[in-house]
Amino acid sequence: MSDMYSEIMVKRITPTSDKVKKAALIGGTAVCFAVGVVIAWPLLLAAVVLGIITYLMIPRFDLEYEYLYVNGEIDIDKIMGKQKRKRCASYDIENLEIMAPSNSHALDSYVNNKDIRIRDYTSLDPQVSSYSLVFNQEKQRELVKLELNENVVGEIRRLAPRKVCQY
Repeated sequence: MSDMYSEIMVKRITPTSDKVKKAALIGGTAVCFAVGVVIAWPLLLAAVVLGIITYLMIPRFDLEYEYLYVNGEIDIDKIMGKQKRKRCASYDIENLEIMAPSNSHALDSYVNNKDIRIRDYTSLDPQVSSYSLVFNQEKQRELVKLELNENVVGEIRRLAPRKVCQY
């Protein structure tokens, strides 16, 4: 039996809300610094604190996801600012309930269910096709959105053919 190994990197498009937060942090720091220099020196302290917070928060807006598929297990890591890596989740194909393209009607009962936790690890690009996988986790179901390549989809289809919808 051969081992299946695949690594997929997905660069996330920065949403508008994150761009606004980033601009607010930078703008707030600049305003506090300018007002602190001209009018009140205590605002300089606020500018320094805001500057440190801005320095620490800006890399979190630059996200990449790495999917690592090895023999029926999917590990998902979040890479922030190309510097810091954090494990987001790990899933086993044995716990897979259904897998289908994200726009499939086979997922309607899962998407509209309020008891399912939805996790989106995609690039947020509407031009890129993604798959939704529903896993039975320990406490509840999770709908996970991923941008998988055809090799991984084929391997999952080979391991769990009745659980994969192609339409």
